Amino acid sequence: MHQLTLAEIARGLADKKFSSEELTRALLARIHQLDPQINSFISVTDELAISQARAADARRAAGESGALLGAPIGHKDLFCTQGIRTSCASKMLDNFKAPYDATVVSKLAEAGTVTLGKTNMDEFAMGSANESSYYGAVKNPWNFEHVPGGSSGGSAAAVAARLLPAATATDTGGSIRQPAALTSLTGLKPTYGRVSRWGMIAYASSLDQAGPLARTAEDCALLLQGMAGFDAKDSTSIDEPVPDYSASLNASLEGLRIGLPKEYFGAGLDPRIAELVQASVKELEKLGAVVKEISLPNMQHAIPAYYVIAPAEASSNLSRFDGVRFGYRCENPVDLTDLYKRSRGEGFGAEVQRRIMVGAYALSAGYYDAYYLQAQKIRRLIKNDFMAAFNDVDVILGPTTPNLAWKIGAKNNDPVAEYLEDVYTITANLAGLPGLSMPAGFVDGLPVGVQLLAPYFHEGRLLNVAHRYQQLTDWHTRAPNGF
Repeated sequence: MHQLTLAEIARGLADKKFSSEELTRALLARIHQLDPQINSFISVTDELAISQARAADARRAAGESGALLGAPIGHKDLFCTQGIRTSCASKMLDNFKAPYDATVVSKLAEAGTVTLGKTNMDEFAMGSANESSYYGAVKNPWNFEHVPGGSSGGSAAAVAARLLPAATATDTGGSIRQPAALTSLTGLKPTYGRVSRWGMIAYASSLDQAGPLARTAEDCALLLQGMAGFDAKDSTSIDEPVPDYSASLNASLEGLRIGLPKEYFGAGLDPRIAELVQASVKELEKLGAVVKEISLPNMQHAIPAYYVIAPAEASSNLSRFDGVRFGYRCENPVDLTDLYKRSRGEGFGAEVQRRIMVGAYALSAGYYDAYYLQAQKIRRLIKNDFMAAFNDVDVILGPTTPNLAWKIGAKNNDPVAEYLEDVYTITANLAGLPGLSMPAGFVDGLPVGVQLLAPYFHEGRLLNVAHRYQQLTDWHTRAPNGF
């Protein structure tokens, strides 16, 4: 049963081939048996999962139906879950049990999903390798010596290892798409504001967006359907009708205009990845798509702009973790200043401290105009580049990452090298655009992903292109050895 996709699970439950409780127990046993190898879970919620599975079975017995009713999933451990530890993979929140559910969690629970547990991540979602977690690095199921990508590496590794069919994740600068690429999954970052951020512990509020990680575009469509929608509790949520994402999956790609930015294919891209990107273009051309070269001239400024804006917002958001109200508190502080200093110094890891310091500096008197304000101007230029491009093309295609998954620890002493791995993904966050990564092949046994970007609220178009591509290829069906 662990090889079933969400769509196959929905059909199996509807046809009474198995119950949600049977499936849930099988997957929980698999998690306990195999997860010690990859460390993809922080908390496994056996009792909650069994009770939710029984409730889902009862709802089906009463005549209710639904694609997600009884489907087991996991939640990235920055979504608040009532009564369950929500740690953000940090010592700071190791003892925090949320008193409420995030909107994403409550919406999916209403749809009938079963929560198997909370997945590992980079601390406070800061990282591209899932090595900064207080609970230890996550290992890539395709090769245990390599990273799975971050910050949603736990969700990605768990799905890739067939410990569960799908999981929630978040994307601030590529943290859904990059781990999807490095573990041979489909990952979707929706338009900013499409999915509620209420109850999702913030890293950078103008960039964070929740989305699904699964093996197929069809599964991402099902999970996004349950996650998306307006939420009055989130001031950044957009009141836009949610279409039926599954309805357009099989739409024709005849005449679809695909743009290939020339800036994507420079010296920093592994030529073996470039070959697989071109191969994916040829597959889409077989389906009737038309390809043309485009330009995104301000892409070169994206990384410096992002690494001013994101740390600035992080320094503000993380100021609440002071050892006073909740979270980690140092022992025997001599005064309030000592309480603040030691609680934060002991509670936050090195990467989080680094970004807080960078952000505080960028926002400080005398530097705000020179750094933060200039970065916001670049952000506008990047958005304008995309708007101009989408006048000529329907989607933009390119590599998700410039390199293959690197070995664990290889970039620990060079954080800038790790930041550069986000070069193709962060522009979508700066502009607020939807983006999707889909499996496109392997190099030396390690997965490669191709990224698709579309105009605002065109998630359905991304899912359609990815689904049609997956009907021609089998990359998304392959599983790591031993899983």
